[in-house]
Amino acid sequence: VQSVVRVVFHDRRLQYSEQQQLEGWRWNRPGDRILDIDIPLSVGILEPQIHPTLLNTVEFLWDPSRRTSVPDPTVPPPQVHCISTEFTLRKNGGEKGVPFRIQIDTFGVGGKGDPPEHLHSASCLVKVFKPKGADRKQKTDREKVEKQPAVEREKFQPAYESTVLAEV
Repeated sequence: VQSVVRVVFHDRRLQYSEQQQLEGWRWNRPGDRILDIDIPLSVGILEPQIHPTLLNTVEFLWDPSRRTSVPDPTVPPPQVHCISTEFTLRKNGGEKGVPFRIQIDTFGVGGKGDPPEHLHSASCLVKVFKPKGADRKQKTDREKVEKQPAVEREKFQPAYESTVLAEV
């Protein structure tokens, strides 16, 4: 099967201008990519394709009958090379930052002349900050949740050691 991993905007208003946003990012960071996967640290990945024009996309083939893994975003691969505040209007510090989604779409190999069959899609919400900013953001978010009554806290997803993708 073939999987396509992409970093996309979560907010609908930014989805409408995604191409322009990505072109602006490319203009400011020539030669850089938004998403990379470290293939040597992955297991069972075949024929990775990294398109030079699709900065936020990586494609690869894999065999579902064998163990396959792409390390999650809490360890180096996949690597998101932009931060959430790069797409905010103000850039003077303290911005909330835009949420991204890491989305994985999986397709079966189509027959001759047939388009590939869509098998599954999953995603997770991520915000990417510089290390000190991320620590501060997590602390602030944790304090906000802890101040909520127990009934309100139950609405939040529990923290995990690894990234959990939800079916789309």
